[in-house]
Amino acid sequence: PSCKVFFAKDPLKIVRAQGQYMFDEKGEKYLDCINNVAHVGHSHPYVIKAATKQMELLNTNSRFLHDNLVQYAQRLTATLPEKLSVCYFVNSGSEANDLALRLARQYRGHQDVITLENAYHGHVTSLIDISPYKFNQLGKDSKKEFVHVAPSPDIYRGKYREDHPDPASAYAEEVKKIIEETQKNGRKIAAFIAESMQSCGGQVIPPVGYFQKVAEYVRAAGGVFIADEVQVGFGRVGKHFWAFQLQGEDFVPDIVTMGKPIGNGHPMSCVVTTREIAESFGASGLEYFNTFGGNPVSCAIGLAVLDVIEKEDLQGNATRVGNYLLELLAEQKEKHLLVGDIRGVGLFVGVDLVKDQQKRTPATAEALHLIYKLKEHRILLSADGPHRNILKFKPPMCFTAEDAKHVVETIDALLTEMEEATGLKTENNTATNAQCKRKATEGTSQPEGANETIGHLNGAACRQENGLYSKKRSVPSKRIRT
Repeated sequence: PSCKVFFAKDPLKIVRAQGQYMFDEKGEKYLDCINNVAHVGHSHPYVIKAATKQMELLNTNSRFLHDNLVQYAQRLTATLPEKLSVCYFVNSGSEANDLALRLARQYRGHQDVITLENAYHGHVTSLIDISPYKFNQLGKDSKKEFVHVAPSPDIYRGKYREDHPDPASAYAEEVKKIIEETQKNGRKIAAFIAESMQSCGGQVIPPVGYFQKVAEYVRAAGGVFIADEVQVGFGRVGKHFWAFQLQGEDFVPDIVTMGKPIGNGHPMSCVVTTREIAESFGASGLEYFNTFGGNPVSCAIGLAVLDVIEKEDLQGNATRVGNYLLELLAEQKEKHLLVGDIRGVGLFVGVDLVKDQQKRTPATAEALHLIYKLKEHRILLSADGPHRNILKFKPPMCFTAEDAKHVVETIDALLTEMEEATGLKTENNTATNAQCKRKATEGTSQPEGANETIGHLNGAACRQENGLYSKKRSVPSKRIRT
């Protein structure tokens, strides 16, 4: 009973997939907007060929020398700042983050960890301990004494919002206060860990400068900065290969963890750190070994994924299509009262649904209703965040402008249907109807007006209450978890 599936009310049985499409047992085709695991597209032939070719030759553990391991480590570290030069290959994002904690704690001998509200870093015991997204479900006494929770740097719903003159500094000061309080109690910080952009926490994009200031405070306390790129790395943000690079060239984490997209569905992951931290880990005298981490097949697949990202210009596609998607969604915000905020970078986009645009009241039931209706239209989207009201776009990187247009047009029609069913009308309809209609053609380049890669597209607040669901309408009550 603890194992959940998508669309629990009417689950799908998927039997094959290709590119950005999935097919059920009846042959119905679904547009996949949620699988960031199939990073370069489901069943990519180039990746399959690389895996098959290496499997025909050899697959063994990493205690034997093999060129694939070294070549892949070289290719991977070439995408990162110079000081991040040592790779540990493991099998999942959870394993990567667990190892990152071990590295951090060995480095200075400190134990305490600072994490963010609503953060999720993995399913093993050590990571449930530092994942409020999970441990908050266990009750008020579930937080361990060595764990400290900082406010999520969310400028739409958080403590410091878009109207604050310097939200990056304000949120960083909250971390500084935690460090000072911890030190007063005789405890020492081993690490600050954060997803470079929070996914399960609600598609939250930290304000630029936040990581730099946090890293300064954490390092002064003898800790290290861990950037969790498990969900958002490998070019998903478009103009950068890693999401932490959105903070600026002057920010370099001490440890970077990666998973999910690294193997396009093959179970592999990696921790990359500095030589200094790696040598400290080795000095403990405890050998590190992972049976499948860095095996020849995994590394061949990893190399193939990097090849495809480059050859098919998937970073460029993420920028072009992502900007187009943000622009289309921004129009929906002006048109529909249910849309409170649009935020995103590249092909990582969130739509914050609200009952009231001024109060920003989460529209949880409405979000769940919408994703089930989208499923009926053969579109797979999920809802997440602390209130389960954020529509999450994180599709395969081959997602097209035509796909974006199709999804948004369907969302528009469904929102209109919901409004008409309840008598909810937006005061912005007149302005919306005057906007030009866009047509997405194959090979669409970045549209005019889509100059900002990061979007917090807030319009005028609406004071109207949203009484969307009356007693006569039934809404599925089960929650979708990702």
